[in-house]
Amino acid sequence: MPPSRDDNDARTLPRGLLHRLREDPLRAPEHVALAAAERMAPDAAAWVGATRARLAVTDRELALMAKRKHASLARMGGAATGIGGFITAVPDLVIASWIQARLVFFIAAAYGYDPHDPMRPAELLVLRDLYETPEDARRALDGIGTSMAVAYVGNRARREEALAKRLARFVGRRAVRRLGGRLVPGFAILLNAVGNERETRALADRAIAFYGGR
Repeated sequence: MPPSRDDNDARTLPRGLLHRLREDPLRAPEHVALAAAERMAPDAAAWVGATRARLAVTDRELALMAKRKHASLARMGGAATGIGGFITAVPDLVIASWIQARLVFFIAAAYGYDPHDPMRPAELLVLRDLYETPEDARRALDGIGTSMAVAYVGNRARREEALAKRLARFVGRRAVRRLGGRLVPGFAILLNAVGNERETRALADRAIAFYGGR
């Protein structure tokens, strides 16, 4: 099934998000989670409502539809940003994290959880092993939401490196060295496409187990 206009829009970052990530790279996952809660919650609720109105599906079937949808988005996004190799390495991570955040909101909504609930972005961070409990994650998010981003001390190269490390963990890459061939233009197209899809599918499985088993 070809992506819809809404799915294509899913790869468009909110205005100012990339700037916030580069100014406060150590808390990049938290900034993504907060931005996703604002942008993705209405999309997730609308998608679940529209899909249930035309199809008789179980919660799990709906969650698996969300998994397939976002795996495809991650694959296409990875191929697009892979064209530039090193130049697009950080944008690739940002877009991958954005699509994965959307995925979690859609799966939560598929299982009947309110995507607007303030615990959803906290659960996203827990699913990525960035915090032990949703309560811990929510306290961290509340701190960011009520304060200005902390500017990272260092030149642009050091900020980009710090941002890449934090986002690599957020999207399921446990070591930045795994970027490897992703930094070579052309070759990175295939690696990005396959890697982003695999990481997104793995997160979907975790989210399905988390929301489906609660």
